[in-house]
Amino acid sequence: MSPLKPGAVLYAKNLVDVHGFYQNVIGLEPVTAEGDHAVLESPFFQLVILQAPETIASTIRIDSPPAPRSQTPIKLVFPVESIAKARTVATAWGGRFNSPDREWTFHDCRICDGTDPEGNVVQLRQQAY
Repeated sequence: MSPLKPGAVLYAKNLVDVHGFYQNVIGLEPVTAEGDHAVLESPFFQLVILQAPETIASTIRIDSPPAPRSQTPIKLVFPVESIAKARTVATAWGGRFNSPDREWTFHDCRICDGTDPEGNVVQLRQQAY
């Protein structure tokens, strides 16, 4: 049994797309994927993605590109080696990140906000050199 670690639970309308985004853009490693859920991890974080029940999923409208769901008090934050690379990979997985001119520096990190394929706001942090 692996040690307990901090994490988050994210409900998704499309489990496959959201799983692919966090695996390929953020680099979380897949642990399990079983029908209505998927678990992805890094050495220090676990993300559980749950398929939203059909009664709820059918009421969710996702624009193309997805509009940011900015009316939630939570923003997931992930470290990446390269914001530029993550920005490129994100488009292939239905997400998007702000352009370089909208990045900023905070606590020795380069910061960039964007959205996953369902509009959940995600922040990337790259070590500033």
